[in-house]
Amino acid sequence: MRTTYFSALFGLLFILVSCEPKMEEFKADPGSADLSKYIALGSGMTAGFADGELYKSMQAFSLGNILATQFSQAGGGSFKQPLMLDDLGFGQRRVLGIATDCQGVSSLAPIAMPGTPNPGNFLPVGAQGPYQNMGVPGSKLLHILAPGLGVLNPYFGRFSSNPTTASIIGDASAQNPTFFSLWSVEDAIWFAKDGGYNVADSLTPVPQFTAYLNNILMAMMANGAKGVLANIPDIMSLPYFTTLPYNSLVLTEQAKVDLLNAAYGPYGLSFSLGANPWVIQDLNSPTGFRQILAGEMLLLTLPQDSLKCGGWGTLKPIPHKYVLDAGEIAATRNAISALNAVIAEAAQSKGLAYADVNLLLKQAEQGITFDAVTLTTRFVSGGLFSLDGLHLNAKGNAIVANLFIDAINARYGANVPRVVINDYPGVAFP
Repeated sequence: MRTTYFSALFGLLFILVSCEPKMEEFKADPGSADLSKYIALGSGMTAGFADGELYKSMQAFSLGNILATQFSQAGGGSFKQPLMLDDLGFGQRRVLGIATDCQGVSSLAPIAMPGTPNPGNFLPVGAQGPYQNMGVPGSKLLHILAPGLGVLNPYFGRFSSNPTTASIIGDASAQNPTFFSLWSVEDAIWFAKDGGYNVADSLTPVPQFTAYLNNILMAMMANGAKGVLANIPDIMSLPYFTTLPYNSLVLTEQAKVDLLNAAYGPYGLSFSLGANPWVIQDLNSPTGFRQILAGEMLLLTLPQDSLKCGGWGTLKPIPHKYVLDAGEIAATRNAISALNAVIAEAAQSKGLAYADVNLLLKQAEQGITFDAVTLTTRFVSGGLFSLDGLHLNAKGNAIVANLFIDAINARYGANVPRVVINDYPGVAFP
């Protein structure tokens, strides 16, 4: 009886095992793309800029390097980056730490990373090139084309073939690339991140942007290279613009309410107990000031001690360079929409892959889930952005890299492997 039982059991196990579906081995494939010489063009996130600086450990998680690592499994070749020598870069990096404000209150906040940058970070390394990561923080499309940019932009100056004469596009195209990526957001974001205040950072008009893009693509595709373009995210998706509430002037004492109403009442401003809009500079107002409106933005760079102890927003209007007013917001968002249409049309007409980063980050405003982890665009707690509120952290770059890979696979019939999002770090807590 026992023999019959065990024979039946082993027979059942044999049937179950033999019927189990076999997992097909993943086979990476470039499809119709040639990934052997990949060049990454763009601005900060292509380069690995985050937390207000370009630094060595984050360069390993740059968008360009993540893509190159995945491409290496589908015929991709070497990919060299102009690495900083330490994690301080030029010295502007922010980290999370304990900050004590002007009122003596200590809390967790972004602070300057302590230490002294390695002097070698400031020395030219162009002779060690060429470099395949040609992403340059702060570069608009015009800058990619501009000879001698290295004189004005130290990030390009340190690794260009000749700081006084070379251009990004010249150094990139001279390598005869077979594939490229291009993602630059500065033609719209520069204007907004300075509060629309700096005329030199004005929005790039559509005709000029179109001409710059066409010239870049002409140079990169001259020998038949293929590539992927990405668009510009909406400012509503960037915590640099959305973190500070317009009505975070909280009044808890009636005496202070009365004082502000006495001072500003004749000018039509009104205050009450609880949350109130701040007083901001307005160069178009007869008085030169007004209260900020719902929907207008206070920038992440606004000094908090100036609000708490310097009288900004109450006794003194918040300077315009820390504010995006309704007109500037509309101008920026209209420009983003128009420039994105140019990018989409260029990708379509030239047969390039197209990564819709704008849509991805709009979805992330409400939350996107990868590997059972939900990420949002909220500052610090959202898990996507670095401490400057403008550039993604490593995990955010990995998510965008997968978007690029999906677009490449779809356009070129490729099978480039996606990255595992949770293999990449988010915001580092002390």
